[in-house]
Amino acid sequence: MKFGVADYGMNVWEGGCFDLQTRLEELKEIGFDGIERLEFVDTADAVSKAVTFRRLGMDFATCRCPSVGLSNEITAAFGKEYVWFSLGKHGRDVDMDTFCRRARRFAKIAAKLGLKAVLHNHLGTRVESQEELDTFMKEVPEGYLLFDIGHHFGAGGDILGTIEKYADRIASVHFKDVFIKDESKGLDDWGNRLRFCELGAGNCGEPWKEAAALLKKKGYDKWVLIEHDTHLRDPLIDLKVSLDALKKIFC
Repeated sequence: MKFGVADYGMNVWEGGCFDLQTRLEELKEIGFDGIERLEFVDTADAVSKAVTFRRLGMDFATCRCPSVGLSNEITAAFGKEYVWFSLGKHGRDVDMDTFCRRARRFAKIAAKLGLKAVLHNHLGTRVESQEELDTFMKEVPEGYLLFDIGHHFGAGGDILGTIEKYADRIASVHFKDVFIKDESKGLDDWGNRLRFCELGAGNCGEPWKEAAALLKKKGYDKWVLIEHDTHLRDPLIDLKVSLDALKKIFC
């Protein structure tokens, strides 16, 4: 098992990733094994950044660049397990049948490279609710799940039930806690309804401890990724809090 950071929230706080080496050094110092994605612009850039990871003893779970085909090829070349579905528009206005049709096609092509195509469930996207996630998993049997417990809980989903049902199709997990800011806001305004935070700082009873324990019971031994979309202080402080909490359960 490896513990990593899905570093979107770090980019929001800092304004971007200005130096990959510095970011990796800082995360390694507090106990992480890597970050979720190697972001690159072309093959040479991917190789150069992969060298930086290796030199520092850090790792990544997948890759991404503007070209979907190249992203998949580079991810496969580096021997990684999964790629995110990249299906064009994926908002609430996209037809589910169309979305699933495209996903089936994408998954089959990714499989030719030995890759699993993963769905990242997310508020405000085509697959938001429990019902939508179940529909997707049924209609796209070739697909896997990058299970974001925070987004799922924020959408009213059943975290533990989803793990029980899809344990063998979970390729990666995003851990975060949920803090409700204004419960009068609906999911169509989810950014003002809630924010995501370090584990233990939520205020609505998200069962993140139970989720980690259940994954361990199921024999999950892949990437455990911590993602705090909204930081209110130095991200390294929040990330260390969450990492320590998860290691107490998984290790």
